[in-house]
Amino acid sequence: MRCSGSLQLSINLAVVVTLLLTAPTTAQVNGDTFAAANNWFKNRRQTSCNEDTFADVLPSSASVEKVEYVSAGSTFGEALTDLMYPISPTNLPELCAVIISVKSSLVSTYRFGMFLPVEWNGRFLTVGNGGFGGGINWLDMGAGVRYGFAVVSTDTGHNSTTADLQWAYNQPERRTDWGYRALHGTVQTSKSLITTYYGKPINKSYYSGCSTGGRQGLKEVQISPDSFDGVLVGAPAWYTDHLNTWVGKIATYNWPADDSKHIPWESLEPIGAEVVKQCDSADGVTDGIISSPELCNINWDSMKCTNNGGRSDFSESTNCMNDEQVTTLQKMYDGFVLDSTGEQVMPGYLPGSEAQLYTVLNYSDASPYGVGYIRYFVLNDPMFMAEQYNDSILQLATTLDPGNSTADDYNLTSFRDRGGKMLLYHGGADGLVPTTAGSLYYNRTVQTTSGGNVTEARDFFRRLEIPGMQHCWNTPVDAPWAMGGASQAAALGNDTYSVPGYTDAAHDVLLALVDWVEKGEPVDQVIATTWKTSTDASSGVLKQRPVCAYPDTATYNGSGNVDDAASWSCGGSKSSSSGSGSGSGSGSGSSGSGGGDNGSGGTSESAASMTYMNPFSVIVDVFKALDII
Repeated sequence: MRCSGSLQLSINLAVVVTLLLTAPTTAQVNGDTFAAANNWFKNRRQTSCNEDTFADVLPSSASVEKVEYVSAGSTFGEALTDLMYPISPTNLPELCAVIISVKSSLVSTYRFGMFLPVEWNGRFLTVGNGGFGGGINWLDMGAGVRYGFAVVSTDTGHNSTTADLQWAYNQPERRTDWGYRALHGTVQTSKSLITTYYGKPINKSYYSGCSTGGRQGLKEVQISPDSFDGVLVGAPAWYTDHLNTWVGKIATYNWPADDSKHIPWESLEPIGAEVVKQCDSADGVTDGIISSPELCNINWDSMKCTNNGGRSDFSESTNCMNDEQVTTLQKMYDGFVLDSTGEQVMPGYLPGSEAQLYTVLNYSDASPYGVGYIRYFVLNDPMFMAEQYNDSILQLATTLDPGNSTADDYNLTSFRDRGGKMLLYHGGADGLVPTTAGSLYYNRTVQTTSGGNVTEARDFFRRLEIPGMQHCWNTPVDAPWAMGGASQAAALGNDTYSVPGYTDAAHDVLLALVDWVEKGEPVDQVIATTWKTSTDASSGVLKQRPVCAYPDTATYNGSGNVDDAASWSCGGSKSSSSGSGSGSGSGSGSSGSGGGDNGSGGTSESAASMTYMNPFSVIVDVFKALDII
């Protein structure tokens, strides 16, 4: 027979009291007795790690798939079957691993996993997913459980790699699971299971996700404001109907490959280096990092093979561009512009993002994030080709919003009024989800929730922009990027969590969020870190720098090593424009911007965490790491 959570808690307390009352001396109470009580709880957790503990609490639509006790230092995952997250976390703390299957409709099912640590800190953490992939995110769960959280993740209702969208063809229920239902159901059901397992209520609930994971977090807050007390949202792909449709249109900018407008993907990194060279000093410091992209003014003539203003190193290189190629790149900065009216319906990429634009520009067909979305979500037509694109597809995508996945509710007053806190962070060099998309959501939410008053909105919602960071993690310019964001630990290895060597609220944004929620300490800044080899923490720290909460921006103090965080302060303010427009002029087309014992990880496993990109992107980055290209 199973006991209720309240009854179990009473029994637990009674046992502890008995242990204390039977202790013969104060010294023993302070030592042996408390140790015995602690051991009793540990043994009970191990004994409770069985199917019966969870089966009787589940709704009729759910069933226990697997329960396994995991000893300290061991590993757990689904390496042979999880297409999205095939590499399992290692060096786990002692825990109970659980997999639950839930029937979400007559034709759809989703699964979720739980890591329930023996040494539980009373907190609940949900981690998000990436791209259109399906799979339980064991890597991020492995990082989360090492903080002491009870951690959960859903597979979003299918099993696939990030860029495989064929599972959605004629499957509206599966789209709904991916859009919001699987994560929402996971949160609700797992909370009940965790309370039962530990015999006491959850103290605080948190969320951490990047990219699709960022979208999932926003969506859950919008439909269920009481799900989380603190929400960490990274590079959110929240504008599903607009973003993915635009990525489909982007293919028409750059293809076919034999067209004079086509920019080869090999040229994007040198083009990005030239943009950095031109825009680096806009913030007053020449350090190889674009920190003020809104001030960038690209000299396009100096990048053309025929330079009317005189020769330059770039114009004489093999990567120089013709007029049509310049126009292609400018369209990326301009954003999603309707052909019929010239209206911009979504802002574009920032100067500095060029090195990662291969994720949306360069495929022999088109980016699967765009053409796949149109084929399998919007049109239900697997024969759709990129050259058939026209802007009427946007209207259809917006009308249908397949899976109800677009997270465009800007009224977060219910979340705010119950005391919820949210941090939204975004890399300034993101070449997949434009940095301006994050600031667009922030601006609209500030307007809707706080009447445009940023100071008022900062009481519950703050935004951090990380100069030089690409999509969710890493950097092409040796910029500090690691700050405890979603999947960042996975980028450093499969036995890592937080920021290696800096597991504190000053350097870890998740811990900073916890302090904001539980101690009332607002997040004014978080110190980001990078290493001599950017994804190898054992290579030694290269740079650290504060990332400031908008509208503040990091300002060099005028003295000291620019690579030391102490040489920078958060002050001043930065405009947060979500408009754009470069046309074919000489401007950049900037859309504006907003502003312990962790294991050392290593580069050998970091490619596994790059499943948020598509397979082609992973291959390119692996080749670069091995100096093959």
